[in-house]
Parts: sequence; C-alpha cells; structure tokens
Amino acid sequence: MSIFASILLSINFLLTHPITGQANMSVYVQNMQTGEVIDSYRADHVVPPASVMKLLTTGAALETLGPGYRFPTVLEYTGTIENGVLHGNLYIHGSCDPSLGWKGRTGFLDQWLKAVQKAGITTIDGGIIADMTMLDGEAQNPNWLCEDAGNYYAPGIFALNYYGNTMNIVLQSGEPGTVAKVVKTEPYVEDVYFINRIRCDKITYDGAFVSGLPYSRERYLTGAVPSNLGTFGVKGDLPNPGLLLARHFTNRLREAGISVKRDANYIADYNPLVPPRTELYIHYSEPLSEIIKETNVNSNNLYAEALFRYLGTRYTLPGTIHNSQDLLRDFWRRRGVTVQNAIIKDGCGLAPQDAVSAKAFVQLLSFMARSNNKEAWINSLPVSGQSGTLKSLCPKTELEGRIHAKSGTIAGTKNFAGYIDMPNGETWVFAILINSAPGKARNIQTVIQQYLLDVYRQHQ
Repeated sequence: MSIFASILLSINFLLTHPITGQANMSVYVQNMQTGEVIDSYRADHVVPPASVMKLLTTGAALETLGPGYRFPTVLEYTGTIENGVLHGNLYIHGSCDPSLGWKGRTGFLDQWLKAVQKAGITTIDGGIIADMTMLDGEAQNPNWLCEDAGNYYAPGIFALNYYGNTMNIVLQSGEPGTVAKVVKTEPYVEDVYFINRIRCDKITYDGAFVSGLPYSRERYLTGAVPSNLGTFGVKGDLPNPGLLLARHFTNRLREAGISVKRDANYIADYNPLVPPRTELYIHYSEPLSEIIKETNVNSNNLYAEALFRYLGTRYTLPGTIHNSQDLLRDFWRRRGVTVQNAIIKDGCGLAPQDAVSAKAFVQLLSFMARSNNKEAWINSLPVSGQSGTLKSLCPKTELEGRIHAKSGTIAGTKNFAGYIDMPNGETWVFAILINSAPGKARNIQTVIQQYLLDVYRQHQ
C-alpha cells in the first residue's frame, strides 16, 4: 500500500465515523527523523486545545528557567532585632511557587520556625505579612468561564500559592429535600462565609458546585448531592491562600513560644518604593522538572497557571496576564512554531477562547525533542496505558508504553499531542484535536485510540 493510500484510509476513519465525522478537527502526524508527513487534516486550523495547552506553558518554562530551577519564597523583615525583639514585620515574599503546602505537606513551616529562632527572635512587635505583589491583583483569569470560578480546578493564582489553593468543604447530607449541612473546611479557613443551597436528593452522583471570587469571603454552594450519604467532601478554591499561609505561620510561631503581637495580614499591590527589608531565610521549591511533571502527568491547572503567570514577570513587575500571553506567543514564534493565528488566553487550557493548530503542537514537540532539556521534557509526559491522564489510552495493545503525550478533555472534546516510539527506533510526533463531537469524551477517545492503532499498524 502506498503512503498516499494509507493516509486516505486513516483520515477517512475519522471523517466518516459517527462520533468524529462532523467534529471540528485538526490532525497532524509526522516522522520526526525524516520529516515525512504520515497523516494530515486541516493541520493549520486552530481549535480549542483544552489541557494540551499546557505543553506551550511547560515547554516555555523548561527552556526559559531550566529543569533545576527552584522557586524561591523569601522570609524578610523590616525594622531591627534588639534583645530578641523584632521591631517590625516579618514578610513571606512569594514568587509564584505552586507547590507550597501541596497535598497538605506543611513541614517547611518547621524550617521557617528554625530560621526565626536562629536569628534570635523571641518577639515580633508587628505581624506576619504575606507579600503577593509579584503579580498584579487579577488573580482570576478573566477569560475563564464564570461558572468555573471558585472551583478547585480553577483557583485564583497568586504570587503566594498554598495548599494547592484548595479547601475541602465537608458536608453532611440528610433526608431528600433537605439542605446539606456544612460541617467544616479542611484546612480550616476562619472567615469564609458559605451561602449554602446544596439540596439532598435521590441521586447517585455528586452534583455540588462551589463558586466565588479571589479575596472574597463568600462562597456559594449549589446543586445536589445524594441523600442520607453521611459526611463527604466537596472541593473549592481558597479565597486567599497567602493570608492562610501567614496565619498558619503565625500559629506555628506562637505554639513555639514566639510572641507575635499583630494578626496575620497580606499585601497584594505592587509598590517599587517599599522600605528596604532584610533577608532572613530562603525556601526553595522542588526542581522545575518535578513541577512540570506534576503539571503534565496529572494535568494540574494550578501548576500550569502559576508557571504561565510567572513567565509574565520576565517582562515587567508586577506580572500580568497580558504579559504572560505575549511572552508565550513570542517565545514559540521565535522558535519556529506557527502561532501567528493561535489564540492564547491562559496557560492551562481552561479558557474556551484558546485555539492552537495541530501543526503548531507538532512543531513545538519536535523542537523540545531536540532540546538540551529533552530528558526532563519526555519524563514530564504521561505514558499510554501506564500513567497519569494517559492510563486509559491503549492499555494492553501494541501502543501501551509507546506513547508519551498530553491529553485535553472538556465536554465534546478529546485532544492528544505527543510522541509515538516506533519499533524501528524512529519517533513520530502527532497532534489530534477533536472538538464539538457528539457523545462523551471517553467515546471520542475510543475512536482516537482506534485511529492511532490503525495508523501504527499500517506503518510499523
């Protein structure tokens, strides 16, 4: 069979299938070593990438900062230390590290406590202040849907992120027709106020939703949950993670016998004329290689958006969403990736306006495969049938373990972009973006899986 005939067979499978035949689609498959186009359909057509958008962000971060980069969070103070008394405030100066307190890991607070003790401080006349001024005050991307704001997967992004910017709202369900009771939050947030409209109903699924805006004390709880379920959790965002971190550190100091006179506070407005501060301690994040692995393997929106926002600070301070958009576009344009027609609104793919072509993703992936950072890049991608968001793709088939790729999923959309390791040692680079298809995402994935297997079998 000729190459031309096999391309027609592969594309026709997608174009004639009841699920994908009428979808908004962009497909490109290329042999990375020879440049041969294995398959192509509307390759230059831009479509919403969903979480495949994270490839633009993590690739740019890796190339700009390097795999060993660690985000610093700096303890600084104003005033003087005399006879064990700090006559001033102690600041937690953030630089967008998304991993502080991730999954409740707060042991770093003990290291911060030791740093304060080492400085001989027994009393702080002022308070602990979260400094979130590296970014502007626009913590919520204005291009995200209003219905997403307040949910755990669409948290506000700050220069100080903490606890995954997520709180677990523990509810107790009762009889059908009653309102579920809010029991507590984990972690405890002392000043959050819930307007609760979650009803208990005769259903078998969790239909509860959380909504609200950054810095706001109010969180709206709507939807329905199964009746008589007992206690269970619904995840929402933290309104002000930096302030919560400052409170936790204040409590840790007081528990250790260090007097902190004032309550924890925060500052969010950038001011280049602030009084000089003295550095007390620098906390470093895990290496960037681990951060982008979490971002890509588990499709972590917080991590991706924190990287996106931090990249914007390379232009100017405070970092803005507009600067991040410009930097991402300019970065990939300079590296030969066709982003002239792309629409870049965020770094994680939540914005429905995002639009990138299959060819652009293949160009990006080809560039990264030849980068000095190739090893960290490939290791950051989930593996078909084995890990992360690709665990359900091609398990127990010839392609299990042969695909390293990023997936993207929203209603009616299933996208993949990555690499296929061929038996002859060659590597194919591919992007399959299918939007507005009828049916559920898992059904679209079934079609894509069959397509990938067919193309692979024709060319192995």
